[in-house]
Amino acid sequence: MATQKLYAGAKLREIRSRLELTQKEFAAKLGVSLPYLNQMENNNRPVSTTVVLALAQEFGFDVTELSTGDSERLVSDMREAMADPVLGEATAPLADLRLTASNAPAFARAFLELHRAYRQTHERLASLDEALGREDVRMQPSPWDEVRDFFHYCDNYIDAVDHAAENFANRALAADGIRAATIRTLSDLRVVLELTDADRLRHYDPNTRRLYISARAAFETQTFQMLLQLALLQSDKLLEATLDLARFQSDAARAIAKIGLANYFAGAAMMPYTRFLEAARETRHDLEILANRFGASIEQVAHRLSTLQRPGAKGIPFFFVRVDQAGTITKRHSATRLQFARFGGACPLWNVHRAFETPGRFLRQLAETPDGVRYISLARDVSKPGGHFGAPVRRYAISLGCEVRHAEALVYADHMDISTPEAFEPIGISCRICERTHCHQRSVPPLERRLSINENERGVLPYEVG
Repeated sequence: MATQKLYAGAKLREIRSRLELTQKEFAAKLGVSLPYLNQMENNNRPVSTTVVLALAQEFGFDVTELSTGDSERLVSDMREAMADPVLGEATAPLADLRLTASNAPAFARAFLELHRAYRQTHERLASLDEALGREDVRMQPSPWDEVRDFFHYCDNYIDAVDHAAENFANRALAADGIRAATIRTLSDLRVVLELTDADRLRHYDPNTRRLYISARAAFETQTFQMLLQLALLQSDKLLEATLDLARFQSDAARAIAKIGLANYFAGAAMMPYTRFLEAARETRHDLEILANRFGASIEQVAHRLSTLQRPGAKGIPFFFVRVDQAGTITKRHSATRLQFARFGGACPLWNVHRAFETPGRFLRQLAETPDGVRYISLARDVSKPGGHFGAPVRRYAISLGCEVRHAEALVYADHMDISTPEAFEPIGISCRICERTHCHQRSVPPLERRLSINENERGVLPYEVG
């Protein structure tokens, strides 16, 4: 497979602007001519190896940021939007989408916002009896989707919150441990902590300053909820400042995002960045060892591994996803080239769906996406008991994975035949945009291909993809 040329004009302009350099000054420091830099910034030329090395040596820049981040996500999201039936047979070559994401990211986001507004209106019209009773039916993204996209495009890494959580954790570890330090800090804030037998995981009464945590919850869940409340009380100014930068369109989205940031703080405090990254590398990313060492759940550890994208100290780029039994994606993030469908479920050939059949076990899978990129994927069920007889059990499955080139750093890759192409199962992103012509699990035809239908023949599918 040929190496993909790196076009990162927008990123180069961003770096130059951040350094407050003119094009002439920037070109001199990179060791290239002014016209050559101008061509790279406008994506008329790919970024050369000389420039990549100069960015690392001259400015200490993490060059992996040139090929990751918004661009791949924008391309993936635009491909999915272009496959919407509302656009008919309109298609755009992948090369055009990549140029748009690199050269005109603001236009790409505006297009996605327009498409999301259309979907929002379409969903409202589908339930017209309910929508007629509302006064405000403006075309806005749902607050939940807006927040999910915020974290998605932040690479699921919030630097200021992560550092604040790590500083708290380092002080705690120097004293009497994260849980004891959290309880002590809450006490210093004049908060009374009580374990109760209630169904609610956490309840804080601001009038009495009493925090109630469910005694039925798992130990790590209790600690997480204490830290979450601590973030809301002690780091409110930091969270609000971060929210100001995000510029959410509604108060509801801002409120949801604030809880999300507090959740982020809790996870980052339980698993402080530097120590957790070192432990992950030392244990070759063994989720069970990491869970025991940091007093966290398997899901918390997997989610935290997907956030290790601190500039200058990045971990392995992982994807992380959680699905329910219907196949609906309830959490998603990817620091890899694999981007999940924003609407609908995940590919049925993916091992995350089989995790429900083998509770308590890790399932491993070697998979290849239509673009030829190969991954190793780990899946496991994460059922959440209600805490007493008769209480409903919430059942989910999670998947954590990365490109197979990182296999040596994963204990889960041991004894897997990663050198044999046939060992990799073909998976896709969404049937609507999947390019595979032969798939026994395809649910709907791909919208970018012509169909051939023969009434006298029937194979696995009632049509053939051209």
